[in-house]
Amino acid sequence: MAAIQNIKDIEWALQVMKSGAHNLHSISFFLSQHSSNCFQETENSININITTQNLPHFSQLLKFLATPENDTSLSSLDFHLVEWELHLVNDLRTLLDNNRSIRQVTFKRNKFNAECLSELSDSLRRNTCIKDLVFSESKIGSEGAAFLALSLRDNNTLEELQIWEDSIGSKGAEELSRMIETNSTLKLLTIFDSKSSTATPLISSVLARNRSMEVHVWSGAHNGKNSKVVEFAPENGTLRVYNLDPSGACRVICSLGRNTTVRSLDMTGLRLKTRWAKELRSVLEQNRTLKEVNLSNTCLKDKGIVYIAAGLFKNRSLEKLYLDGNSFGAIGIEHLLCPLSKFSPFQNQANTSLKSITLGGGRTKFGKDGISAFLKMLISNETITHIGIHEDESLKPHDIVGIFKTLERNTTLRRFSLRGCKGVRGELVFQTIIETLNVNPWIEDIDLARTPLHISGKSEAIYQRLGQNEKTEPEIDLLKDMAMAMPKSCRVFLCGQEYSGKSTLCNSISQNISPSKMPYLDEIRILVNPVEQAIRTPGMKIKPFKDEDTNISIWNLAGQHEEYSLHDLMFPGHGSASFFLIVSSLFRKPSNREPKTPTEIEEDLHYWLRFIVSNSKRAVNQCMLPTVAMVLTHYDKVNHHQSDNSLRETITLIQGLRDKFQDFVEFYPTVFTVDARSSASVSKLSHHIRKTSRTILQRVPRVYQLCNDLVEILSDWRQQNHNKPLMKWKEFGELCQIKIPFLRIRSRNDNREKVEMRRRAVATSLHHIGEVVYFDELGFLILDCGWFFGEVLSQLIRLDVRKQNSTANNGFVCRQEFEKILVPGLGSNVTDNMEANDVTKMMLKLELCCEQDPSNPDSLLLIPSVLEEGRWKPQRWPILLSPDNSYNYVGRHLRCDDSSHVFLTPGFFPRLQVHLHNKIMGLRNQQNGASYSLEKYLISININGVHIRVELGGQFGHSIDVLACSTKSPTEMLRLFQNFVIPAIHSLCQGFTLVECVLRSECVKNLTPHRYRRRSQFVPLQQLKRALLSVPADSIYDYQHTWDSVTESGSTIIGPGFDFARELLSDDDFREVLHCRYHDLYNLAVELQLPQENNPGGGGGEIAAAAAASIEPTFAGIAKGVEEVLQRLKIIEQEIRDVKQEIRGLRYYENALLIELHRKVNYLVNHNTQIEERKVPNMFYFVRTENYSRRLITTVISGMAAMRMHMLCEFRGEMHVVEDQIGCELMQVDNVTVKFLAPYMKKFMKLLTFALKIGAHLAVGMGELIPDLGREVAHLVDSPVLYGAAGAAAVGAAGAAVAGNRSRNTRDIQQDLVPAQQWVVDFLKDQRCSTGKDIAEKFGLWRVRYRDDGRIAWICRRHVCTRSHDIIEVPI
Repeated sequence: MAAIQNIKDIEWALQVMKSGAHNLHSISFFLSQHSSNCFQETENSININITTQNLPHFSQLLKFLATPENDTSLSSLDFHLVEWELHLVNDLRTLLDNNRSIRQVTFKRNKFNAECLSELSDSLRRNTCIKDLVFSESKIGSEGAAFLALSLRDNNTLEELQIWEDSIGSKGAEELSRMIETNSTLKLLTIFDSKSSTATPLISSVLARNRSMEVHVWSGAHNGKNSKVVEFAPENGTLRVYNLDPSGACRVICSLGRNTTVRSLDMTGLRLKTRWAKELRSVLEQNRTLKEVNLSNTCLKDKGIVYIAAGLFKNRSLEKLYLDGNSFGAIGIEHLLCPLSKFSPFQNQANTSLKSITLGGGRTKFGKDGISAFLKMLISNETITHIGIHEDESLKPHDIVGIFKTLERNTTLRRFSLRGCKGVRGELVFQTIIETLNVNPWIEDIDLARTPLHISGKSEAIYQRLGQNEKTEPEIDLLKDMAMAMPKSCRVFLCGQEYSGKSTLCNSISQNISPSKMPYLDEIRILVNPVEQAIRTPGMKIKPFKDEDTNISIWNLAGQHEEYSLHDLMFPGHGSASFFLIVSSLFRKPSNREPKTPTEIEEDLHYWLRFIVSNSKRAVNQCMLPTVAMVLTHYDKVNHHQSDNSLRETITLIQGLRDKFQDFVEFYPTVFTVDARSSASVSKLSHHIRKTSRTILQRVPRVYQLCNDLVEILSDWRQQNHNKPLMKWKEFGELCQIKIPFLRIRSRNDNREKVEMRRRAVATSLHHIGEVVYFDELGFLILDCGWFFGEVLSQLIRLDVRKQNSTANNGFVCRQEFEKILVPGLGSNVTDNMEANDVTKMMLKLELCCEQDPSNPDSLLLIPSVLEEGRWKPQRWPILLSPDNSYNYVGRHLRCDDSSHVFLTPGFFPRLQVHLHNKIMGLRNQQNGASYSLEKYLISININGVHIRVELGGQFGHSIDVLACSTKSPTEMLRLFQNFVIPAIHSLCQGFTLVECVLRSECVKNLTPHRYRRRSQFVPLQQLKRALLSVPADSIYDYQHTWDSVTESGSTIIGPGFDFARELLSDDDFREVLHCRYHDLYNLAVELQLPQENNPGGGGGEIAAAAAASIEPTFAGIAKGVEEVLQRLKIIEQEIRDVKQEIRGLRYYENALLIELHRKVNYLVNHNTQIEERKVPNMFYFVRTENYSRRLITTVISGMAAMRMHMLCEFRGEMHVVEDQIGCELMQVDNVTVKFLAPYMKKFMKLLTFALKIGAHLAVGMGELIPDLGREVAHLVDSPVLYGAAGAAAVGAAGAAVAGNRSRNTRDIQQDLVPAQQWVVDFLKDQRCSTGKDIAEKFGLWRVRYRDDGRIAWICRRHVCTRSHDIIEVPI
């Protein structure tokens, strides 16, 4: 009723439009009505009804709307039931051209002829305002679709096109598809057509051109029901196909090959053919954005699934695949799961992107082969997180049990759906699921809906267990309370040279301890003998056997020299139960019966003893000394009548070795002499091995009982896996998760890193006790040590890369070429279990090789074992001859401090070559043009123009020589030594010390062979510094070290000569000597309480400042000009003047201190002339004999014994040690003696020690009494007991020290020294040495009186003769 009241006439509509008062947004025209009228539908919209007779009104309204004065707010035009004529279309065209605000035009149930459609198309082509165009039931047909497509090809503003209830046909759809290829602005395309085939070209074009266009295509069925054909939502990348014929489906899937907009494809319920699956294969191989494909209930069969599986091999993006409800069987399942499985440890999983897969359905038949393929996928796959098997009827309960048993080892699966599977039933299935969840905490959800187990109500317990796996377990240390047990495995290392009979001995021992069923008769040695003589066992072998509950393994170290570099790798670690048998043959070779000399046998044994000691010192926290027994083989061939003396001499030499190494190894007292082929001959040795094994197992540290259990578990695992020698870390983790509760991850929220750390700790423990070889970074365990050392490493050492690879240069080999050589070179037994890449990584870990450039994956490899020896080649420096001979040469000799017991093992220098290369190349960006080249026993480095050679001192030597040549100063070269080369060498010398010595420069310049260099052509660095400290200050700068000559066969190799110490040392070392001298003088000044005015320059501050100053001149080369060279010389001259000035300052300071020192000492000598009128000397000291040398005693404590008292010549200003003095022996120091002597030792010995340090002639000869002077004096200076306040003050600043000395409160010196002098008088009386004759006999001193002052002194015979005019003898 209200609507009827609001009806107005057409004129009212015109008035409204003219006035603009209603701000119209939308106008709807309805033609072919019964009456012409209008009404306002909403505040901003109006409906206009026009009869057929009033068509001019419609034209009039269109023309009015086209005028510029019309309402510019108009945005929407709707035309209903309009039969368009050409003039009306022209009016509409004018309207659309002039009104720029119209955004939407809708034609509903309109009629267009071809001419009108063409005109409308032309208008739309030029229009830049319309965003939304709708045709509904307008029957535009294919012709209208073609006109629309033509207009929209050039239109860049239209965003939505909808064609409802029309039939544009395939032809019209093709036209629109071509339009889509060029139009990139259309955002929405909605088509409702009578045929579903209309959707094919449209959606295909959208997908092929990667248009971000929302597409909805509908079709009407014959029964009147409408259905959706296809839809595409670009905002979430979802393409859903509901109904397409097979050819249309193929066209759509082909368009996805290069598509980047679709992320999810859903074709559920669509009937697909094998041809479609073939096209999907190509799409999967090409597409990089498709994440999800749903092909549920698509009637795919085995052949179609095979095509899909083939596509998965190359696909790298698909994450979810649904294939449930299809009709395929075991063949399809096998192929489908193939790219998701690994069939070899060295095979990579083909597809690693797929995370979820769903199978099953009533028509899917797994079969036996399908189940096997599924289990293989569960075992080996590392990416699938969700698996669904829905509504399956082919799986039986035992199949379900097998699946869950396999899931115990799977750590990646999170969700497993068995919805509606009929085989999920029974108590066994229930218990298996619970056991799996106890072991595998990573499964988050198991869907058992509609299964018999769920219907019976048992699934609740499973869901409850899943909830427990989600809870966080309390943090407890599972290893803390684990039981400890004695190890059960002991290793016996057979050490010996080649042809010593180790392999035969090993077999005989094994047969003796653990006899086999096959008879082992002594008579067969006749048959063995020729073989033994002709063949030597290559590589290292391990012979395991059991002795009751003890596992004993004999590790036969290869005796060939090329194998020696591997011996360090096999040395037992800390806490390992092991001992050594050193085997030496009594004959050089068994074939010729030529006996070894006792010296040769001693050399053999000495080498292996040094090898054992050197490696045992590398062990951290050595818990026990290595146990060693010696075995002499081929005893049956000895002619006892002729060899008794030789055997006795051999035993004597062996006893000498025992005495020499008794503090380093634990020897078995018996030397075994055996016939290695005779079981009876080795019976005592076998008994010794069994007994010693048990003893050592009781002495070594306890291990976790878990380690013993794990040894058995690993043994069982090997038997189940075809005796595989290698286990991946993932497999080890699975084994721990299943078999070892202490190493199990109990909840998925557990601290997984902590459990992994425990597993690594256990693996490392197994490595230390010799059960496995474990490499953390490489991710695998070697279970068969004999295979690893005997086949892998031994064959690597023997691999001749140079013959097979011409690119091997200076030890560098192309990585790819090297790995190609590895495969045939190592043999199938190695390459079947390890990839070539794993072998390379292992060599890098063991420092058997290194990468030239670690940042480059194709970097060359440095392999020291392929190096050729260049020792006999002419050796020369790689330098250009310089007319002014401006090259400098420096060298350092690093030797083992205890070379009689330790040495640099054969594996040291190859490791140094790799280690030093890694260090130098790590600084390559900082150093300009660093280069590195190698020979067998040589490393050549060039850094910034400094040529460095690092040489091994002999193949089995105990020294390293570092030589350098450059135009740069020796200081710059030596700094390179100290910063890079020498620290790298020291880092590999764990457990023993290398002493740094200075090499003669001439030997470095001429590259004198090492055998001559080691003959008195080097001097220890510290000894040279001590020599500088022992000379007066003014002699330091010009101090010369003299070198002896070297001769061979009567000819002189190197003549005698000398070098200035300042040229042998770096500026840093030379200034260190000056600093040390200054500090010695300073400490003496503090002790003497020297006044400040006696210290020139204000207490040595200027001297200290000068000593601290360091001039660093740069030498850019002669090429920069003569002026720069002259400037350089001026700088050097100034530096020399500075050093000499500093030395003069030290000398002045030293003279002042010596004057004060003599004054103090003279006071000590003469302070109490009344003690029995100086009937005995006052200045005495004590020495003790140690290792054939005398050591000065600087302090006495109760209990000291075997000391001798000596007296100094007391001639004033020239006090010294009396040579060949007998002295008196003090057998025991008691508390009374300490009480009398302590003050004297505190005063006089302190002054005496400082006098020694500054080289004062006060103590001439005393330095020989202190072999380790630096350490002794450091002890004196740092000891608060000896120094008290004075010692503490001496360490501080100058002012504080002097002030502290002035203020200290000490007892009167006379009170301190009177008891000591009285003790001497009493002591000499007890020794019956109280007369002048007795004192002269024992001490070489005579009592005299000075003529000038009348004082008494005891002086030597030399002074009595030379100074007779100054003294008068006063005998007692």
